[in-house]
Amino acid sequence: VLNLGINDVIVKGLAKQMRDERAAYDAYRRFLQMFGKIVLGIDEKLFNEVFEEVKRKYGAKTDAELGVEGLREVVEKFKGIIKREYGELIEDPWKQLELAIKAVFKSWNSPRAVFYRKANNITPDIADGTAVCIVAMVFGNIGETSGTGVVFSRNPATGENELYGEFLETAQGEDVVAGIRTPRPVSELKKLHPKLYEDLYAGAKLLERVKKEVQDIEFTVERGKIYFLQTRNGKLGPIARVKTVVDMVKEGILTREEALLRVSPNHVIQLLYPRIDTSVKASPIASGLPSSPGAVSGMVVFTADEAVEWSKQGKRVILVREETKPDDVHGMYASVGILTSRGGMTSHAAVVARAIGKPCVVGCEDIVVDYDNKLFRVKGKDVVVREGEYITIDGFSGNVYLGIVPTVEPKIPPELEELLSWADEFRRLGVRANADIPEDAEIARRFGAEGIGLLRTERMFRAPDRLEVFRNVILSSDADERRRTLEKLVPLLKKDFIEILKVMNGLPVIIRLFDPPLHEFLPKESELMSEIMDLKLKGKFEEAAEKEKLLKRVSMLTEANPMMGHRGVRVGVVYPEIYMAQAKAIFEAVAELIKGGYDIKVSVMIPQVSDVKELIYVKEHAVDVAHRDVESKYGIKVPYKYGTMIEVVRACLTADEIARVAEFFSFGTNDLTQAVYTFSRDDAEAKFLPRYLELGILEFNPFETIDVKGVGKLMKMCVEEARKVRKDIEIGICGEHGGDPKSIEFCHKIGLDYVSASPYRILVARLAAAHAALKEKGLKLAEY
Repeated sequence: VLNLGINDVIVKGLAKQMRDERAAYDAYRRFLQMFGKIVLGIDEKLFNEVFEEVKRKYGAKTDAELGVEGLREVVEKFKGIIKREYGELIEDPWKQLELAIKAVFKSWNSPRAVFYRKANNITPDIADGTAVCIVAMVFGNIGETSGTGVVFSRNPATGENELYGEFLETAQGEDVVAGIRTPRPVSELKKLHPKLYEDLYAGAKLLERVKKEVQDIEFTVERGKIYFLQTRNGKLGPIARVKTVVDMVKEGILTREEALLRVSPNHVIQLLYPRIDTSVKASPIASGLPSSPGAVSGMVVFTADEAVEWSKQGKRVILVREETKPDDVHGMYASVGILTSRGGMTSHAAVVARAIGKPCVVGCEDIVVDYDNKLFRVKGKDVVVREGEYITIDGFSGNVYLGIVPTVEPKIPPELEELLSWADEFRRLGVRANADIPEDAEIARRFGAEGIGLLRTERMFRAPDRLEVFRNVILSSDADERRRTLEKLVPLLKKDFIEILKVMNGLPVIIRLFDPPLHEFLPKESELMSEIMDLKLKGKFEEAAEKEKLLKRVSMLTEANPMMGHRGVRVGVVYPEIYMAQAKAIFEAVAELIKGGYDIKVSVMIPQVSDVKELIYVKEHAVDVAHRDVESKYGIKVPYKYGTMIEVVRACLTADEIARVAEFFSFGTNDLTQAVYTFSRDDAEAKFLPRYLELGILEFNPFETIDVKGVGKLMKMCVEEARKVRKDIEIGICGEHGGDPKSIEFCHKIGLDYVSASPYRILVARLAAAHAALKEKGLKLAEY
């Protein structure tokens, strides 16, 4: 609120003091409007309508052209509005001040303020109230040698070292940002008033050196003299943030440590993905949860197979599903983006999309997917989107748009590469990547990954040329038959391993053996029953009988709780030939590459271990058998490390026993979190987790950030117990948490050796690992 304290008496004295009656009445009308709106809660529209009416009456095109007679009329009309809407005119300066102070305090709990704090994670321990500043003012509305403006000490969008902002002559307060008059770029001030510009530049740069941040400055010029009213740290775009801190290091303003602490992981994330072009106006038709960043347009398809087929034809497609499952992965890879009507931030669609760097919106409950008619409807709107029609999804906001909305492709600036090279100097934690395919490995290596912390192998069995063979393995009741069938897969698996190991030449690669429940690779019971019914209706009883045998086997393998059932090491114990075939393919790939002059560092990781005896059994009956056979076949030594994924509570509790056999541990925190909470990740996010977060029962989503009190306590104990037995044991993390900055800080604190994240989180992990090391030294991360 500007010009507080003015009234009918004081305005006359102000006019004499200013020697400018017009400026005094302009200050008075401005006070009445701001006080009426902000303090008394009167609709600003009423004031604006009167002001425009009087301007038209006197032929004034701009505020500055309205003379003193017109301003006197505006003041009288504004006073009438206040009397009519509020009941009285507040003329006592002390009463004005009291009401204004109370209005500021009340604003703390306004809906807009509450939303802002929630959106920016400003908790009561950070700020639990607002302050009131009462200051004497200068006037920018006293003729053409006065004015007001807002300026950044550097360009907030590009980071260029130049003053960036706007100013208005004969203006006051928020006229620059209110949009009432068109302001002029501050660069014009250099031509109009060189001395003023020189003073403004010198003051801005002095403030910048003292504050060690780009400054957002409000200034007023009164009769040719510049006054700085307010300065604060500027809100910069990600490109500007990175460029600015790197430049400031070179200019001697910041140290490298300070520069790193002034860039947040979110700044890095925002630099990597395409974004909606903000110059284009577009209205979303629906919105969901923004689970994987990036903006992309594509043609709608409703099945994974269609996604692959259309993609082969060169079409850009967005896979739309109620939810995705492991069977849909090939379609997700073929799509440019994924949209689901169900699921949470760590649902299958969300996790896979983040891992493969695809924009994704999940839990979009505004849409109803109709697979039969190949379309989706938008609830409450007359909008139907059919297969083949274009939509755009924004993984930053969760918005869904009809048609193609232009996007902007970002490029990784050289300043970011330089900044992250500094991060590498300070961090202690290694940074590796989770990968499924050679393309993942190539991206990870380009982004600075120091190896692969998790190479998942189940995808290799889902390829169309292998799935039927693997199904025969699962359905066979004879071990010898299973071994013979698996031999057909070994050359195909070996080819996959060779491709990825070549890319990661010289760097460690941890390969996880088969992990998911077997039934995921089989036809669904409901589908088989439907097929059997159709065959019988058509009189094809022999074929129906064969399908019934298959149905019986599928029913035997189907589990009530598959995520805690026959999976991981349990498959390796019951069917050691599966692990033996995988190990054989790995070791043959390593042997051939070593002979070709490559430097291969491979580790074999066993998932879902709960007892050391499982680890011993699989090593003796599968891995070592394959290892001996391959060394004998190729006539060379094939070095490898043997370890386990720690994702079962009992494994944490018996870490000392397991460490006697395992050469390395890797925490699988996705499943470990499920086990500790007894939450099903997908069900929790779909049903009750949002309510838990809303009520404050949980402070954060434990599937996004490690629960230090529960899961973290187990991890810490596990590390300590393992290192009592094997001091040099390598311990890392390969769950989704490996790319989460808060979780990375915790991993640093408990002494892990590395974190492993999806390829598109590598840059974030490098920076977050440096932040963790610098915080340990007592330095603080800047808040943005």
